[in-house]
Amino acid sequence: MSDLDLDPTQLDRYSRHIIMDDVGPEGQKALLDAEVLVLGAGGLGAPIIQYLAAAGVGTLGVADDDEVELSNLQRQVIHGNDDVGRKKVDSAADFVEGLNPDIDVRKHGLRVTPDNVEELIEGYDFVVDGTDNFATRYLVNDACTLAGIPFSHGSIFKFEGQVTTFAGDDDSPCYRCLFPEAPPAGMVPNCATAGVLGVLPGTVGCLQATETVKHIIGEGESLDGSMLFFDALDMEFDKVEIPKQDDCPVCGDDPAIESVQDVEYDASCAIDVGGDDEAEPEIEASD
Repeated sequence: MSDLDLDPTQLDRYSRHIIMDDVGPEGQKALLDAEVLVLGAGGLGAPIIQYLAAAGVGTLGVADDDEVELSNLQRQVIHGNDDVGRKKVDSAADFVEGLNPDIDVRKHGLRVTPDNVEELIEGYDFVVDGTDNFATRYLVNDACTLAGIPFSHGSIFKFEGQVTTFAGDDDSPCYRCLFPEAPPAGMVPNCATAGVLGVLPGTVGCLQATETVKHIIGEGESLDGSMLFFDALDMEFDKVEIPKQDDCPVCGDDPAIESVQDVEYDASCAIDVGGDDEAEPEIEASD
């Protein structure tokens, strides 16, 4: 334990990790040394940030350009009444400081676009996607896959959620192996129009945080290669395989996407056919 170089307060704080055979001093050191980027400080991002900070993930990047609204407080548990109107990255940073002052929070109060995503994710060990629009999900997938950075995907809708991890290995699939392009605009409503059970993002976000911690400490089986579906109404989990596709446009044998500049990140997230006037996708916390 002396190799951890922790003070008595830290030894007490992380004691339940340190006494576990599957975590121990080495695993806790790995967590403290880890740098994780959380995209979105909303419904999914809130429990992700909360539990990664509590676990001792030493550096947490938080990217979100939104402000806290009263309607967020039904599910975005790191924000409170006094935070309404504040930038979510500021509210999130204050929450983490109050929970665990060991954590270094890097605030990225910005929109994620093809022009900044590569610089944004550079240097992080793991990315957790808590966004709620297809344009940003595909942008994150393509950027992380091309850079070889592992990431977790989560999404929610009414009473249902889904979670997976893309490890970025040579034999790992990516999001486009499952969904080569986004569904037509308007086919899948977002939480602002369809609603979401307040506790659902807590369940899904905790699963994403669990996948992140497991990846950092190198223990257990990840969801790489499979998607976990959760139905809160029937309290059922179902797991389906995501096979790597040889013809995947980003991780296949002959990829058509070699740069995020090759894609129009709009409603379809299809390969660019020459237009460059599309609106930039905005990062939004998953509601």
